[in-house]
Amino acid sequence: MPALKENSSEVVQPFLMGCGTKEPKITQLCLAAIQRLMSHEVVSETAAGNIINMLWQLMENSLEELKLLQTVLVLLTTNTVVHDEALSKAIVLCFRLHFTKDNITNNTAAATVRQVVTVVFERMVAEDERHRDIIEQPVLVQGNSNRRSVSTLKPCAKDAYMLFQDLCQLVNADAPYWLVGMTEMTRTFGLELLESVLNDFPQVFLQHQEFSFLLKERVCPLVIKLFSPNIKFRQGSSTSSSPAPVEKPYFPICMRLLRVVSVLIKQFYSLLVTECEIFLSLLVKFLDADKPQWLRAVAVESIHRFCVQPQLLRSFCQSYDMKQHSTKVFRDIVNALGSFIQSLFLVPPTGNPATSNQAGNNNLGGSVSAPANSGMVGIGGGVTLLPAFEYRGTWIPILTITVQGSAKATYLEMLDKVEPPTIPEGYAMSVAFHCLLDLVRGITSMIEGELGEVETECQTTTDEGSSPTQSTEQQDLQSTSDQMDKEIVSRAVWEEMVNACWYGLLAALSLLLDASTDEAATENILKAELTMAALCGRLGLVTSRDAFITAICKGSLPPHYALTVLNTTTAATLSNKSYSVQGQSVMMISPSSESHQQVVAVGQPLAVQPQGTVMLTSKNIQCMRTLLNLAHCHGAVLGTSWQLVLATLQHLVWILGLKPSSGGALKPGRAVEGPSTVLTTAVMTDLPVISNILSRLFESSQYLDDVSLHHLINALCSLSLEAMDMAYGNNKEPSLFAVAKLLETGLVNMHRIEILWRPLTGHLLEVCQHPNSRMREWGAEALTSLIKAGLTFNHDPPLSQNQRLQLLLLNPLKEMSNINHPDIRLKQLECVLQILQSQGDSLGPGWPLVLGVMGAIRNDQGESLIRTAFQCLQLVVTDFLPTMPCTCLQIVVDVAGSFGLHNQELNISLTSIGLLWNISDYFFQRGETIEKELNKEEAAQQKQAEEKGVVLNRPFHPAPPFDCLWLCLYAKLGELCVDPRPAVRKSAGQTLFSTIGAHGTLLQHSTWHTVIWKVLFHLLDRVRESSTTADKEKIESGGGNILIHHSRDTAEKQWAETWVLTLAGVARIFNTRRYLLQPLGDFSRAWDVLLDHIQSAALSKNNEVSLAALKSFQEILQIVSPVRDSEKPETPPVVNVPVPVLIGPISGMSRPFIRTDSIGERLGRYSSSEPPLVTDELEDLNLWWAAWNTWYRIGSESTKPPITFDKLTFIPSQPFLTALIQIFPALYQHIKTGFNMDDLQKLGVILHSAISVPISSDASPFILPSYTEAVLTSLQEAVLTALDVLQKAICVGPENMQIMYPAIFDQLLAFVEFSCKPPQYGQLETKHIANAKYNQIQLFAPAEWVALNYVPFAERSLEVVVDLYQKTACHKAVVNEKVLQNIIKTLRVPLSLKYSCPSESTWKLAVSSLLRVLSIGLPVARQHASSGKFDSMWPELANTFEDFLFTKSIPPDNLSIQEFQRNENIDVEVVQLISNEILPYANFIPKEFVGQIMTMLNKGSIHSQSSSFTEAEIDIRLREEFSKMCFETLLQFSFSNKVTTPQEGYISRMALSVLLKRSQDVLHRYIEDERLSGKCPLPRQQVTEIIFVLKAVSTLIDSLKKTQPENVDGNTWAQVIALYPTLVECITCSSSEVCSALKEALVPFKDFMQPPASRVQNGES
Repeated sequence: MPALKENSSEVVQPFLMGCGTKEPKITQLCLAAIQRLMSHEVVSETAAGNIINMLWQLMENSLEELKLLQTVLVLLTTNTVVHDEALSKAIVLCFRLHFTKDNITNNTAAATVRQVVTVVFERMVAEDERHRDIIEQPVLVQGNSNRRSVSTLKPCAKDAYMLFQDLCQLVNADAPYWLVGMTEMTRTFGLELLESVLNDFPQVFLQHQEFSFLLKERVCPLVIKLFSPNIKFRQGSSTSSSPAPVEKPYFPICMRLLRVVSVLIKQFYSLLVTECEIFLSLLVKFLDADKPQWLRAVAVESIHRFCVQPQLLRSFCQSYDMKQHSTKVFRDIVNALGSFIQSLFLVPPTGNPATSNQAGNNNLGGSVSAPANSGMVGIGGGVTLLPAFEYRGTWIPILTITVQGSAKATYLEMLDKVEPPTIPEGYAMSVAFHCLLDLVRGITSMIEGELGEVETECQTTTDEGSSPTQSTEQQDLQSTSDQMDKEIVSRAVWEEMVNACWYGLLAALSLLLDASTDEAATENILKAELTMAALCGRLGLVTSRDAFITAICKGSLPPHYALTVLNTTTAATLSNKSYSVQGQSVMMISPSSESHQQVVAVGQPLAVQPQGTVMLTSKNIQCMRTLLNLAHCHGAVLGTSWQLVLATLQHLVWILGLKPSSGGALKPGRAVEGPSTVLTTAVMTDLPVISNILSRLFESSQYLDDVSLHHLINALCSLSLEAMDMAYGNNKEPSLFAVAKLLETGLVNMHRIEILWRPLTGHLLEVCQHPNSRMREWGAEALTSLIKAGLTFNHDPPLSQNQRLQLLLLNPLKEMSNINHPDIRLKQLECVLQILQSQGDSLGPGWPLVLGVMGAIRNDQGESLIRTAFQCLQLVVTDFLPTMPCTCLQIVVDVAGSFGLHNQELNISLTSIGLLWNISDYFFQRGETIEKELNKEEAAQQKQAEEKGVVLNRPFHPAPPFDCLWLCLYAKLGELCVDPRPAVRKSAGQTLFSTIGAHGTLLQHSTWHTVIWKVLFHLLDRVRESSTTADKEKIESGGGNILIHHSRDTAEKQWAETWVLTLAGVARIFNTRRYLLQPLGDFSRAWDVLLDHIQSAALSKNNEVSLAALKSFQEILQIVSPVRDSEKPETPPVVNVPVPVLIGPISGMSRPFIRTDSIGERLGRYSSSEPPLVTDELEDLNLWWAAWNTWYRIGSESTKPPITFDKLTFIPSQPFLTALIQIFPALYQHIKTGFNMDDLQKLGVILHSAISVPISSDASPFILPSYTEAVLTSLQEAVLTALDVLQKAICVGPENMQIMYPAIFDQLLAFVEFSCKPPQYGQLETKHIANAKYNQIQLFAPAEWVALNYVPFAERSLEVVVDLYQKTACHKAVVNEKVLQNIIKTLRVPLSLKYSCPSESTWKLAVSSLLRVLSIGLPVARQHASSGKFDSMWPELANTFEDFLFTKSIPPDNLSIQEFQRNENIDVEVVQLISNEILPYANFIPKEFVGQIMTMLNKGSIHSQSSSFTEAEIDIRLREEFSKMCFETLLQFSFSNKVTTPQEGYISRMALSVLLKRSQDVLHRYIEDERLSGKCPLPRQQVTEIIFVLKAVSTLIDSLKKTQPENVDGNTWAQVIALYPTLVECITCSSSEVCSALKEALVPFKDFMQPPASRVQNGES
């Protein structure tokens, strides 16, 4: 092959000659052969030259033109042998062919030229590649002559250089240097070739100075020159006006020039900085409104090409805008685009005369109006609209031109058009619009990318900075500083770029946003604004950032919406005069925009004054979404603009009627006032999305850094403050947006809550105090939600280890207590309740705060508040006492106590007392642990106090801390015991005493002193004071329909109950804890105080209190035997008192305190020694005497009759008196050793007075026994028991006590007298039971006092007297004090009254008692006859017999015969006593007494005539048995055969003479009456009497006969015999009975029928 190549000239020759024939066929063959040879690369340079010459000839002959072109192409592309002239000749050949007449040839030639030019340059590139390794010394180019410079170039480069230079010459219409033989050339083709070279081989120009030189010296001037017609031309100005005709812009050239410029700027900007400045300025000018439409369109397309190259734009900015004296090219481009867009809207529709063809065929006027109309029709008809912009009536459609980010031009590519094309309407606008979008997209993505790189580099370098070795550190420092410098430079560029373009961009975008009717376009505009805002934010350019945000905000709100935040900021931003044309006109958003937007929502504006409704369009909603997006994605760079964003969102949310729901999320809700919000379905479906984005926006705040977060919080707070100001003074629905979002922000930032907690909660607390209830409610909702969330959040470290944070979180909850609005407090308490339920176990040091919240509820804050707070407390007490620090227990006690004192709701007070009981139980069960913990705490505090040098101050200080806890509890209960409400007092009292009773053993011994004096006595004093001053007014009803029992219907009565309870409780403690109290130093003083209280209670004018006081008295004297705690029954034994007043047991406890064994044992462990089973008696006698004195004072005061009586006079009740007297026996047991007469006297007075007290008639049915029962009242029993105890004590006591017997007899005898003469109680009128017998009904007469039935009592007393006398008759004192006489004297009263006694039993008992007493007493009296101690007794006795046997009282008419006989038997017994006990001892008895007895017997032996008897009764009524007995007694003593002393005989004589005299009288009277009566029978009784006398006479004579004759006095016989005649006279009587008796009487006289002598003898003897 090489050989062939060397000889190629010869080889080629024949073919060349063949071509020379110009014979078509041969020529074709030859050309084909040549091509073959060329394709095998066997053509040498010379051969090639020859071939070209031959081709030239063919060309000149116009033969085989296409084949020629083909051959040239093959020749040049297959090898590089053609150079220099040959090459230029070949190129010229192609050019020449391009300009033939034949179209096909032309086009083929054009293509060939293009390819050849490319080949030339490709060769040069290849050549460079080959020589790349050889480093050449570049030769400096001097001057501008190109000849010299060419010499340095290599062959291919030289060809390329020459070619390019000549292309420039040709375009410039100059002769070429190298392409010799060119005949013609078009500018358009030349420009296209230039463009392609520049575009395809930029490296050639950039690497070779020669070529760069060409660019600068040739191309640029050429371009500028060619541009001149376009610049000078003004559309619409007439041609004639200027002196020289202005060349009209020519579309093909203009368009190609712009393409060239585009390439120049794009590829060689760095070489042609100054030239580019000119080009760009020109471009900007082409956009002017007075340029032809096509020119503007092409210019915009060109600009679009730069806009998609952010790096290029960056270079512009660096090269021009940032240089001092340079044009601000970048800014101008952006502004020009803005003005261009604006001008499109402002073009008057008639601006182009329809005829003018300057803008090609484009008839602007018509085309603008037509679509606009059709558009309007479309709207009306609901047809889908073309996407378009519309502004002030100008309607511009938006055409889809390019894919975003690529600048695909339409008109710059129309290389075949000669005439300017018609530009469709809206094309220019659409391109300009895309320019803006691409510009923004490019700049922002570039800067943000670089920013990102810088940031990551910083990261990495700082990370590496920690490497250990010295050297690397230094390296790092080096690199870091370089980086810093680099960053500073870059940042300057970025800032300059943004500063240069933001204003124009904003102006244009705002205008477009306002004009846009297409959702996609709007979306793009908003996206651009958003990215710019974010970029400005990242770069820290506040003004521009705020301006973009403001634009989006304005777009979101209805037109002209008054929102101060936006207006002020924009005004400030846009007052910049330099942009006034674009700025002002752009920013004036006109109402025209309403016409083409679909209204999707109508709502209320958020303003103080109610205004009309405002409408939101779908575009507003779109803007809103962008705004949300901005805040969501770029929150970190918003800084102070959060204000704008949030204010706008707040207004939108308001107009859309979104209301906050739980957690702060906004949900669609109806507006409360005004015309309700109207939402279309379109927006309805959007709302949840919007609300969701809103929430996500605030959720994303967790990713913000601390500073940004603070910006956000501050913005929300100031928004909220505005809303608060707006809501003042009216009750309109406030805007809760800010509050809800504060809540949301707080919730998502829990992990770093500390940094925002104070501002957040501080503000919410202010909101909570707002007068508008809805506002407050949300403030509280937000605050409580945050607190709850804060406590439940899983902090690191956990809250339990971070007490400071926990207290910080709880603090606002406490602060809420300073707010007085009840709804807020309710929220606060509900929050506490939820915290307790969820976090109660882990509150730890937060307890005081939480408890403080409950305790802060005041009484006046309403029932529901108190109830909720109380619920919390209940939860605490039931569930959380064990989990809280023991130091908080005292707070729990205080809080529980404070609820007891609240008077809103009784049940709460009562339950809180129950809680205190539960708390005390807890203290008891956990005593040891609590004590340990408190002691530890106390020690710590003590130490702190010492360090600070202050005194530790706590209540009840000297007591140990655990005891103080108890004392606080007791003190609280004590306060409740004097609450105004009776139920509370009762419950508190019961609880206090139960607690002390059940748990008191845990206290230190010394603490009891405090309990007694500070708690119990203090309480007693207060209760006593309240009770004595309580109101006596009747309380009508207990509120509502509660009926109050009459025993509780005055405050006084209600206080009485409290007093009772308190006193009983204190007494019980004294009783059961005596073993603890006695060792305390001042027990006796305490005892005295207690006795004083008992006394004042006992003497209070209230039955209930006084009775209870005595019960307590009994208890402390241990009359009720105390039981050890562990065996204490559920309720202490209750004395059942039959008084209706006491509804329940007096001292019943509401709660059992039976303890389990284990607690019993624990008790043992706590108290140093097990308390003894039976508490020791009070050793100290003084204590007992104190008790006696108290008893005496109570007794004497209470039973002393009042001086005057009226309705209200207080008279002690029977139960009281009974209890009082019942105390004495027990008391006496302790003081008997010192009990003397004086004391007995005192006692007697009290007993007597007590017995005398009457009872009120309304109580009498319960106390009085029915009249027929002989029953003693309990009081009477008690009195007798007291005396009985005394008497027994005297009995066994020493001699000196026995002198008390008479006094006891006196006391008893005084009682006996009551049987006939009831005692008086002062001046009080009493109605006696005796008359009550007849008119029972009067018992119930009001306010009447009834004396008791004293009969049974008197009778019992009498029995006691008799028994006692039996035992003591011989006692010296009894003898000396004339007890017997007193007894007889006392008995004389009932005996003389006999049937007149109030009770029949009285006299019968009196008789039997008299008989018993005499049977004992008479022997004693006889014994002491000589001493004269009984002298005065005998007459008394005689009178008593006389009064009884011959009573003046008439037996009642209804007395039955049996009764009468029984009574007669009693009389007979008396006579028997006389005959057995008195008459036989006549010689020891005074004579007068015996005489009185005889007379009495005489009187009794004869029947007394009584006219009152009817004939029928006569048998019974005559006391025959009695008379007979008397008679027999007389007889018996008449013939007493054992005469031992002269006195006895004297008795007999006396008796006989009395008897006989009596018989004589009776007989005489009978005879007299018989005679007078004639035939009438005599009265029955008289007949009986006579019969009795006759029988007596016969008996007498019998007796006389039996007697020793010497014992019978002569007078006696004489008296007997003297009877005889009288007897004989009776024979005439008509009564057979009398006759038979007479016969018996006369028979004994036969023994007197003696001869007289012997009788005389007898008489003498």
